[in-house]
Amino acid sequence: MFTRPSFGLAEIAWRWTFGFAAISLLTFSVLQYLNTLPVGPGDMFLLQTGHPLLVSHAIAHILQGSAFRAAKAALLLLLLLSLAWVVIASWGRLMTVSALVDYFREDKIENREELAEVSDPKYRPRSPLGLNLLRVAIAAAATLGVFGAFLLARAASPPTNPSPGSAALIFLTLVMGIFLAWSFLNWILSLAAIFAVAEGSLTFSAISKAVDLWRVRSVSVLAASTWFGLAHFFVFVIASSIIAVPLGFAGMLPPGIVLGGVLLVILLYFAAADFLYAGRMAAYVAMIRFPLEPITPPEAPPRLNNDRPANPAPPIARTDRDELILSDTPILPSLLES
Repeated sequence: MFTRPSFGLAEIAWRWTFGFAAISLLTFSVLQYLNTLPVGPGDMFLLQTGHPLLVSHAIAHILQGSAFRAAKAALLLLLLLSLAWVVIASWGRLMTVSALVDYFREDKIENREELAEVSDPKYRPRSPLGLNLLRVAIAAAATLGVFGAFLLARAASPPTNPSPGSAALIFLTLVMGIFLAWSFLNWILSLAAIFAVAEGSLTFSAISKAVDLWRVRSVSVLAASTWFGLAHFFVFVIASSIIAVPLGFAGMLPPGIVLGGVLLVILLYFAAADFLYAGRMAAYVAMIRFPLEPITPPEAPPRLNNDRPANPAPPIARTDRDELILSDTPILPSLLES
């Protein structure tokens, strides 16, 4: 992350390119939609009064009959932005992971004399495209799941027998489960993109390899995710504390300066978050390109010299055949003579 900050800058470049384009397109679409709304003299008079009730009545009258048109525009815009994100994210992941693989193949790490022999990467842009399409699909499924959770919670609290506590508990529980499932699947698909680019695996083959990596090296993957997650949380806490500084001068400084300070802090936070994400991807690539060393059996104990082992066996006692034993002398005559 610090020796090659260009990796983090590349991650920021493609993410922010899409982000600024999406924000500009959304802003333009909203302005164009507002320009199509009819505002009569009566509505303008009610808006100029400043009274909340009259203003809300004027807004309701202005928006009357345009909800279906707004829904169609929003759906079309969301579809086009999703397709644009799939293309840009696939291209950006192809470039960043390719650079990371080349970096780990060329440089030595911690006195390692020989790098792990790997096959040349086969770049298949279709594999990242398929994975990103699946990420869009699970995001849409999660959105529909949240809408379904809202309907279930609403059914649990009918108007005839309202139970807001039960409805809130059901809704929050279902949303939490949906969020956890979406987070895990999205993480698996983002991890599979490494195999898709580094090894040229197809979509489902890359997903299988990502699951195998999580199963075989779960401790290493969990450690990298945990440490980078803690760093991200630390950056979020710092940004939340700093953003209170321009907000504290809201009553003394012009609104433009306050808004500029808030936007600057938000941009710095997003830059740090993207930088940490690039570092986490580099950690995953390092795990894949440098697997664990094979376990070698322990060496034999050293010998003191070439003839004798370190712990020689004790000598075996032998009997002298020339020595007189009891069986050579008669027992009875000896006793009588004594």
